[in-house]
Amino acid sequence: MDTIASIFSFITTPVSWVIVQFHSVYGAIFGDDTGWAWGLSIVSLVILIRICLIPLFVKQIKATRAMQTLQPEMKKIQERYKNDKQRQSEEMMKLYKETGTNPLSSCLPILAQSPFFFALYHVLNSIANNDTIGVINKGLLESAQKAHVFGAPLAAKFTDSSADVTALDATLTNVRIVTAIMIVLMSASQFYTQRQLMTKNVDTTVKTPFMQQQKMLMYVFPIMFAVFGINFPVGVLVYWLTTNVWTMGQQMYVIRNNPTPGSTAQAAYLERLHKHVTHHGKTRSRGERAIVKAIVAKGRDRNEFERKFINGLNKAGLAAQPDGTVTKGVNPEVAETEDGTPGTGAAKRQQPKRQSKSQRQGGAKPAGGSEPETPTTSLTKSDEPEDAKPAGGAAKQAASKPGSGARSKAQSGQRKGPQRPKSPSKK
Repeated sequence: MDTIASIFSFITTPVSWVIVQFHSVYGAIFGDDTGWAWGLSIVSLVILIRICLIPLFVKQIKATRAMQTLQPEMKKIQERYKNDKQRQSEEMMKLYKETGTNPLSSCLPILAQSPFFFALYHVLNSIANNDTIGVINKGLLESAQKAHVFGAPLAAKFTDSSADVTALDATLTNVRIVTAIMIVLMSASQFYTQRQLMTKNVDTTVKTPFMQQQKMLMYVFPIMFAVFGINFPVGVLVYWLTTNVWTMGQQMYVIRNNPTPGSTAQAAYLERLHKHVTHHGKTRSRGERAIVKAIVAKGRDRNEFERKFINGLNKAGLAAQPDGTVTKGVNPEVAETEDGTPGTGAAKRQQPKRQSKSQRQGGAKPAGGSEPETPTTSLTKSDEPEDAKPAGGAAKQAASKPGSGARSKAQSGQRKGPQRPKSPSKK
């Protein structure tokens, strides 16, 4: 531990200074030697650190979602180059570079907290050993040693002997009960945080090794906290329990307001958004417009929940626009059925009705079924002069000629034009 303390000694003084500043504020309210003053100083240190780490947390969320999206491509690369590990690594790095993702980004908040954690551990360990450290002088050291959290000194540990606990003006039973409860709460909060990530904020339509890794971590991390927690001072347990609760609340906020596409959290969010938009008739915040804009931009690639949201707006007489706003009326370019095919609002091209063979040969009839009218000539039967009429059978022959003005009707089933003579029958 001396080696670790020397590595993080550059941050020990800033951490001790922040604790002392918070202690001066809370000491004026609760008393300088109380556990509330020192305990709330540690809690305030955690809150200050986590506020500073919010940008890294946002980057962690983006990196985690990017890794979830890349899992199918990564699996293909692993299967394609399973016998060539070097080529596999090169293709993985190429994929990360093309997509702009970094696998280490998901670990940034934990890595950034590590120096503060070990610095605080070293400060509390020095208090237990009656050593001054950083800006904590002799007077502050004696005040910190008198501070108890529910009867357990800040510097006491679960594995301390009875003599060590007695020197800090406490009982071993009380220390172990308090530390055991805090270790259980710390492990339970870590388990719940990981569980809500797996059950609510993961795309259930894609089964990847990443999900199996997250599921394994859901059980491994709480066990690690339980094993290492018995060696942590009470003050460090306060620190770690506070940061776990902060992480749990922060993640609940993100899952509720910015869920992963395809997850059950997204289904619940879009249902709330649909009620809100249909009630007000518009998107009221920048975040809502960003969500609607992203859904419209996906087009045919929308998932089941997103299609249901768009169709729900259309049924309510609203249309989602490409800029994220919502207007009255149905947008035919956005309307879809649940299986992704264009809905009733989309324009469809009418195909001409196919004609039968007899209609193609004899001429198409109108839709009403009536025959086309025969065009009248300038000379009708009643207007012809008497001397122009042919007599007897000549009239019939004149009527059968093509140029006589009368149109002959083809018999059904008989071709027009000259008929091919029948061949003589063979005996």
